[in-house]
Amino acid sequence: MGRQVARTRLRKGDRVRVLSGKDRGKEGEIMRSLPAAGKVIVDGVNVAKRHTRAARATMQGGIIDKDMPVPASTVAILCSQCGPTRIGVQIGEQGRKVRICRKCGAEL
Repeated sequence: MGRQVARTRLRKGDRVRVLSGKDRGKEGEIMRSLPAAGKVIVDGVNVAKRHTRAARATMQGGIIDKDMPVPASTVAILCSQCGPTRIGVQIGEQGRKVRICRKCGAEL
């Protein structure tokens, strides 16, 4: 029995808005997508303080702000015309899959 991988249509570089949690309403860009865990790391959202020790002479220790993953289901992609929306998929002109806005049909 293998672990089921959560599929997400969100990609690195997408602009998203957080829908729930302590950072509700914040907007940011996806820095990294973790599809196996069903999570994304959004710039400036779910920031944790990390206490680190100086490992080498060059690396400085101290308190570092670290962006932690949030569930992909708690963020919505932002359409340039209609705001937060869901993602649909359509076959484009060249026969490739294209992500579209579910509200207005614009290409994302």
